[in-house]
Amino acid sequence: MAWVLLVLAGALEIVWALALKQADGLTKFWPSLIGVSVAMLSLVLLALALKHLPVGTAYAIWVGIGAFGVAVFGTLVLGEHMSPAKLVFLGLIGVGVAGLRMIES
Repeated sequence: MAWVLLVLAGALEIVWALALKQADGLTKFWPSLIGVSVAMLSLVLLALALKHLPVGTAYAIWVGIGAFGVAVFGTLVLGEHMSPAKLVFLGLIGVGVAGLRMIES
């Protein structure tokens, strides 16, 4: 169950980061409210997962899911530039997250 909470927390990290992008420096009410609220929920889920997982592994996976997801969403939906080098390094994040999950099983 801790892994499910951790993955959900990572997915919510993607949501809050993208909402804060739309919040334009917290000047737009709804995106700001969504971003801050979802960030708090993401942290709560991370905290619950940390009751059963090592902090270094859990935090690295949480951040990795968020970073990978935001970069992919930014490229595919927001039209942000994706260079071959960025693609390689995002792949390394994905490999790192998967590797950490495998060694903690």
